[in-house]
Order: sequence, then C-alpha cells, then structure tokens
Amino acid sequence: MSAQILLFAAALAALVQGLSHAGHEGNSWAATLVKTASVALLALAGWLLGAPGWIVVGLAFGAAGDFALARPGQAAFLAGMAAFALGHLAYGAEFASRIAGAPSMLALAVIGGMALLVGWTALWLAPWAGVLAWPVRAYGLVIGAMVAAAALCGQTLLLVGSLIFAASDLILALRLFMMRDPRRRLWAGRLLWPLYWGGQALILAGSLR
Repeated sequence: MSAQILLFAAALAALVQGLSHAGHEGNSWAATLVKTASVALLALAGWLLGAPGWIVVGLAFGAAGDFALARPGQAAFLAGMAAFALGHLAYGAEFASRIAGAPSMLALAVIGGMALLVGWTALWLAPWAGVLAWPVRAYGLVIGAMVAAAALCGQTLLLVGSLIFAASDLILALRLFMMRDPRRRLWAGRLLWPLYWGGQALILAGSLR
C-alpha cells in the first residue's frame, strides 16, 4: 500500500472521528478503533515516506495513547498519558537534533510563553486533577520541553504543529478536570480533535521537508 493511500485513509479516519465521535461520552470500540487508526496510519505513512525515526516513534506512541485514553478506567488513562508523554519526548528529541545557531526572538518568546503555561498548569490546573496532580505537572513539563525544542529548531511547520498539539492537550485537561457542563464538554471535545490530529499531521509534514 502506498504512503499516499495511507495518508488519505488517515485523513478519512480523522474526519469520521471528528464528525461522529469527538466530544461524545462513552468508550465504544468503533470510536476507539477509528481514533487510533487516524494516527496509526500517519505513523505508517511516515515510515514509508522516510520520516525521521523519532517522528515515526512519536506518532506510534500517539496512536497507543489514543487507544488507551479511549478505554474506561484510571489505569487506561494513566497508560494513555504515559504514551503521549513518550511521544512528546520522541518529537522533542527530533526537534533538538535540528537546533543550529542562536535562538531567534520568536523562539525566546515562545519559550517564555510556555514557561508561564507550565507554571500555570503546575500551580492552578494540576490541583483540579486530584490524585493525578503530579502526573499532570510532569506531563506539562514534557510538553513545554517539546515546544521549546520546536521553537529552537527554527522550522515553522514543526513549531506550529507542536503549538496546536499542545493547545489540544490543554483543552483536554480543562475538559477532563474542570468542565462539568455536558454542552461545554461536547464542544471542547470537538475543538480539540482537529487541533490534535492536525498538529500531528503538521509535525509529520514538517519533518519531511
């Protein structure tokens, strides 16, 4: 199967997820498989296209995280968080390998903004997570490091992809730990999905340039 067909299938799975499942409560197997396939197919396409190994690994961990988070229970949630953290670290390793020269003013501004966001997450958002407060704090640090590395490497698509991926994580945390109104939770889920999948797709595209 060609990489182009896999990319089309990934985009189609992402569209089905966004239109049919994003934001809805429940843990159906149909939603789990469609969500997982949308990123797993990106990983396969990236591998066929010769994407850097760390990017393929990051996408694979993202697919594993999607599968885990789509299943019920705290153990599945923690497994999903761990998978996504490893995926962020894999992306960060690739971005760090591309750093060359002094940081730009944009990079410094992004890093400063992420430092503030990580601090806000640790001091204000994490306590809402209860027993998961420390895992949330650690996860925030990992995201911040990934975005900082993307800013320092100076490649636009990688930075934009990382930023909107991080934005989807923030919306997910707000939805999980703070939002109680069903309508707000629904729309938060619908908003975070295109940011999440689009961020991963941009990271893949940027790594191939």
